[in-house]
Amino acid sequence: MHYKKWKYSKFLSNKNYKFNRDNVLKYLPSSMLNDSYKTISKWKGYSSTPLLSLSKLKQSLELNNIFYKDESKRFHLKSFKALGGAYAVEKISKRNKKITVSSATAGNHGRSVAWGAQRLGLKCKIFVSQYVSKSRIQHIKDLGADVIIVKGKYDDSLRACKKLSKKNNWKIIQDVSTKNYKFIPQLTMAGYSIMIKEISSQTKKYITHIFLQAGVGGMAAGIVAGVAKYFKRIPKFIIVEPDKASCVFESIKSSKIKKIHIKKESLMGGMSCGEVSLVPWKILKKSVGYCISLPDNNVARTMKLLANASFSSKKIIAGENSAAGLISLIAACGDKKVKNSLKLDSNSNVLLIGCEGDTDIEMYQKLINK
Repeated sequence: MHYKKWKYSKFLSNKNYKFNRDNVLKYLPSSMLNDSYKTISKWKGYSSTPLLSLSKLKQSLELNNIFYKDESKRFHLKSFKALGGAYAVEKISKRNKKITVSSATAGNHGRSVAWGAQRLGLKCKIFVSQYVSKSRIQHIKDLGADVIIVKGKYDDSLRACKKLSKKNNWKIIQDVSTKNYKFIPQLTMAGYSIMIKEISSQTKKYITHIFLQAGVGGMAAGIVAGVAKYFKRIPKFIIVEPDKASCVFESIKSSKIKKIHIKKESLMGGMSCGEVSLVPWKILKKSVGYCISLPDNNVARTMKLLANASFSSKKIIAGENSAAGLISLIAACGDKKVKNSLKLDSNSNVLLIGCEGDTDIEMYQKLINK
């Protein structure tokens, strides 16, 4: 198969790169990572999600291994987010049934919070913007949460969530950290580190490269912390973002948090974020070696190729946000200069995070039928 059509928009090498395990674990302590695994691994239905081999693609790209962590099999929520919001709900509520939890969401995080509340028999209020799809809203309602639809974008739903939560004394479970709101986002990130804990016993190979999707940076930072704790060798980290919302890219480029004005939402909706979250930024700013931004135009094609087993021996159901790591790997290998910068060669064992399955079934069908 020819991959000439797979292009990236921009590539950046981080001039401030200097990985330091202790520094990473200062912002996401080892004790938190231990507790998240201890807690979540006892939940009913817990099992490690599959680590698949993209055996056909590794031959085409002349790499040693391409591993794909398939989070479409995470509980029944089909997304890595199941590890974060639900865990934070348990820790914050301490199982007190009188507590009402709330959150603003573009989809998967709210679903995790709603599920966490349902597991513990808590009341739950989820705020969404008018642009969140009907099927995503229905999934949240099916978990027993009240869904409040807010006019405007995600930021408007977050403002409404904060205002009503303060008035009614609801506990906000948000995955975005700010100066005065760090602990709950740290809990969600600690949950995400479990993916690395699982991988450390799923393969004997040393991972050399990890492509990490970034929205506000929570998943990426959780995985970096997991690596700092569980891996003996530190791989190269490459942050991947839509070119319409490359807030981590621009922040790393200017060595400080840069807010992006999103003119048009990316198809990769979970990554369509204008500003990196504070705790993830502290972790990512020196730990990430490289950043890549991508256009939307290969998302549907990549999802389709995963679905019909073009990259591996098995069919893989991957949502639009899962395609990003794969697109950036193919695009990087198609550019000699970038491929050499990243040292992608026949010794490379690459890890991609298949962060979600068909969490929005209508959208998924529409894209793979394109």
